[in-house]
This record gives sequence, C-alpha cells and structure tokens, in this order.
Amino acid sequence: MFFDRPEDGHRALLLHLDLVGVQAPDPSETKELAEGAGLEVVATITGKRQTPHSRYFVGTGKLEEVRELLKAEGGEVLLLNHDIGAGQQRNLEKTLDVRVMPRTELILHIFADRARTHEGQLQVELAQLQHAQSRLVKGWTHLDRQKGGIGLRGAGEKQIEMDQRMLGERLKSARARLDEVAARRARGRERRARQNTRTVALVGYTNAGKSTLFNALTAGGVVAEDRLFATLDPTMRALPMKGVGDVVLADTVGFISHLPHTLVEAFKATLEEVAHADLLLHLVNAASPDAAEQIHQVQDVLTEIGADRVPMLAVLNKVDMLSPEQAQERLPDLDQQLARFARESATDGASTQPTHRAVRASALTGEGLSDVLDAVEQRLGESRERLLVHLHAGDGATRAWLYAEGAVLAEEVQDDGMLVLQVQADERLVAHLESRSGVKLSTYTVAAEPSSVVPGEPPPLQEGEGIPRISPLPN
Repeated sequence: MFFDRPEDGHRALLLHLDLVGVQAPDPSETKELAEGAGLEVVATITGKRQTPHSRYFVGTGKLEEVRELLKAEGGEVLLLNHDIGAGQQRNLEKTLDVRVMPRTELILHIFADRARTHEGQLQVELAQLQHAQSRLVKGWTHLDRQKGGIGLRGAGEKQIEMDQRMLGERLKSARARLDEVAARRARGRERRARQNTRTVALVGYTNAGKSTLFNALTAGGVVAEDRLFATLDPTMRALPMKGVGDVVLADTVGFISHLPHTLVEAFKATLEEVAHADLLLHLVNAASPDAAEQIHQVQDVLTEIGADRVPMLAVLNKVDMLSPEQAQERLPDLDQQLARFARESATDGASTQPTHRAVRASALTGEGLSDVLDAVEQRLGESRERLLVHLHAGDGATRAWLYAEGAVLAEEVQDDGMLVLQVQADERLVAHLESRSGVKLSTYTVAAEPSSVVPGEPPPLQEGEGIPRISPLPN
C-alpha cells in the first residue's frame, strides 16, 4: 500500500523533544516499551523547541545531530517519543535513510506481536487500520499517481482513492466482526446479571502484576512476564467467594500514559467489561518509583472509558520488593493519593467512592492474598443483607441451594435439630427464601465489643432471644 520504506533493524536511537505546552510521555517508559519489543536503544537524544518543525519535526541543526549519532552508533531505527505527521515521518526517513517509528506505531507493533486470541487479533487489526487510514492524507508521495485502465478513458482512479477504498473495506469488515464480539460480551453480561453473578475487573498500569494476581487467585494460566503489555487478550475465570457465590474475575489489558485513542476504540469491547464491572481491583506497582504518576494515568483512562464511577478497591502490589524503610515511606503516600482520587470522584456527583485503606500484597509470593480476598468479599457483600436462616433438619434442598449460591457464611446445628445458617442475601435470594414453607428468616446485629472479634472468623451475633453464636465454617 505504501512506498518502500527503509529496512528496519534492532539498534534504535530514541529522540525526545521538550515542546512548550505539550506533555510528552516519559522517555524511560518508551525505552522500556522498545526493549520489550526487541529493540536495543543504543542512545537517547533530547532537545527543546517552541513548536515542531513543519517538515522534519526537529530543526535542521538537531536533524544533523541525529544523523551523526545514528552513524556513530550504527542505529537502524529512529524511535520518537512522540506522534508525528505522516509527511514528517516520510521526510525523516528519506533524509536519514533509516526506519522512523513514532510511539503509537511502536505500541501497535507490540500489540500485533502479542495478541493471541481471535478477539485480541481483531482488536489490534482494527487499531492498525485506523492508524493507517489517518496517515493516508499528506502521507506518501506515490499517492498522487493515477492509474488508467486498458480500454478506459481518463486518468483513472487515483492511488490514494484506491488505498482509501481498500482500507475502508477492511475497516468495515473488522468493525463488523468486533461488533459480533461486543454483542457476545453483552449477552454474557446479561446472563450473569440474570444469575446475579458479580464481575470483578483487574485494572492497573501495565506490568503492575495483574496477570500474576489473576493466576494466583484462579489458576488461570495467563502469561505473566516482567515486561510492559505482557497480556493483551481478555481472560475471565470463575472465582468462588464465601457469602457472595461465584464471582467472575476479568484480567484486562494494562493501561499506559498517553494511550493512543485508536487502541481505546479498538479495545472498546474489552474495556466495556471494566465499565460494567461490579468492582474494580486497581493494582498499583508499589515498587515503582513512578507509582504515584501511574495511579494518575490509570484514573485518566478509567475516566475516558466511563469507568471512574465503578466502586474500586486498591491493592498495593509487589510489596516484597520494598525494604522496610521504603515501605514505611512510600505506602502511606500512595494510600493518600488513592483516597484523594476517591474523594474527587465523589464530588462529581458519583456515588461515594470508598476510602478504605489499600490492601498490601505480593501476587508473586502470595503475601496478603487472603487479605485481598477478604476485602473483595467485604466490598461485594456490602450491598447484601445479613440474615439468619432457620431450617428444619430435613430441609436439605434449601440448605444445598444456599451453599450452591455461595451465600453461606457460617452454620450451626441447634440442640433441637434446627439448622441456623448465617447468610449474605440479595433481594432475589430473600424473595426465594420467603416463598419456601418452613423457612424462618431473622436479622442480626454485630456485637459492638471489639475484643470479641476474632480475625478470620465471623463476628459474634446478637439476635432476638439468645440465638447462640454461629461457629465459623471450616476453611
């Protein structure tokens, strides 16, 4: 489709410009992306300008400096920490005789290389086509050529018109196939809603440890590597939780600063799972020196996709990589930033976001995972009413149904043979219990004495005429 470009290679020179009024990504992050894509960044060159040069993006003096450094370092690729116009990219390649790769093109290359499922590959294809379409106008010089057909009059169809038509057809096909994916996901959400199955979506900056946590909780077998965008394909697994039932845990693509809009649109079907989730589990790489900025970037993406109103539970991950001094210094600051975002979200008319202290954990070593599960169970159970269900000893069907629903927190057999079950129940479950004969429901309150609460056990209960304490269920 496009004219022949210079051959690519593995030795890259990274170029970053400080432009007045423009917030560019951190060059170190782009360097990490490049290394994850198999490029060797041999040198980084920086500069400052008021505005980009209309022809080369950089000024002629900086252009000559880039040429000399490429020659000295044996550079085969000029990697830009920016997105530039198609004409600027063409001019740079023609002048320097090396492959020029803007940041968005690098990210698209990574996505194309790592997508494995049919859905993931479709999403990457759509993003690539959208990116290519945006670069047709004022792109490559061959687009002014015209072709006449044998036996046809006139100059024929312009090359740019042919390219636009072919891209348009492929875009239409890709969108149609992704619409089918979106419809299938929507049907899945409707089915889970009918079954009252909750969805918890893992979100966070890329390489925060989402896939490692996903595997630790579900044995999901998702690829988990120490590199950016190790996971692109959406994966969902069932996770049983006491008092809540089976929860669907969704692993999602990691976020990044200045995420290209083509990727946001292409991954819309996947990101809708985030926007429609009952709870977001926001993983923060507590060991990263840029953790505070990464929290901000994740919140920006959540706002962009309409998921900033979804209840959220934060997990400060990779605490095993912190020294005691680092943990004491860094973790409280991250807690404060997360709480500040929760307050800001609540002031925008959203339902009040929780300000619970973030859970400390290490998905790799298993440290704090039980605390993560307890916190998720607590958050999902907040909208459910706690009840005592009194059953006759022979009513095994109701007892089995409650366990199948995952609603039972604890159970006791009384001296007279009656079963007393402590449950968390939503409106559907309560209505079903009330419709069954021989079932008695009663509410209870938690005892106020803090000393009586034993970690890992349901709190002591106070209910009516001396209902005895419910024993915790065995693990």
